Amino acid sequence: MGPGFVVSTQLGQEYAARKLIFATGISDVMPPIEGFADCWGISIVHCPYCHGYELRNKKTGIMANAERAFHLAGLVQNLSDKITLIKSEKEAFDTNQLQTLEKHQIRIVGQRIVKVNHEGGYIRSLVFEDGRIEDFDALYAALPFEQHSNVPALLGCRINEQGYIVVDAMQKTNIGGVFACGDNSERMRSVSGAVASGVKAGAMVNAELVSEQF
Repeated sequence: MGPGFVVSTQLGQEYAARKLIFATGISDVMPPIEGFADCWGISIVHCPYCHGYELRNKKTGIMANAERAFHLAGLVQNLSDKITLIKSEKEAFDTNQLQTLEKHQIRIVGQRIVKVNHEGGYIRSLVFEDGRIEDFDALYAALPFEQHSNVPALLGCRINEQGYIVVDAMQKTNIGGVFACGDNSERMRSVSGAVASGVKAGAMVNAELVSEQF
């Protein structure tokens, strides 16, 4: 059986393959806030499961819309008792949510951040749009993302509303012979999860190749 795909590189090389596995990941889209990107992955992070222990007991901001901010607040309050929800309007929370936030002494600040003052990626203070400057140590930010590679979409792989490549339980896409694994198709962004899905994709590709040849 001949190859199903031919992959061409920018250097003009070509590789033939009967199966493809995309482990291309995603790219977070940084907001146009001075100093933000310099702190990303150091003191500005996306996930308390990934970074919460390192940022515990620090004065922490959460920059997200109301629904996401409330969800993150529930996770982060186990790690810090100094939490502020940033860029969230009180009107966006229902009565029960506001009571919960008040019970845990979680502030709400409706102002946008315009600058992050930092030293080597470690936040020292945040500057808000009204000119106010407030000391902070850490910030959780729910950022939009995009697929790191557009090749799966060009091949016709289905992308869901959240921006992930759609795969089945065996990491297969809707295109025959094309698989995806890791952050490009999985909401749980972790090294262990990416490795596990990669192992599954590799095993399924091998199984299909054996079945086609044997």
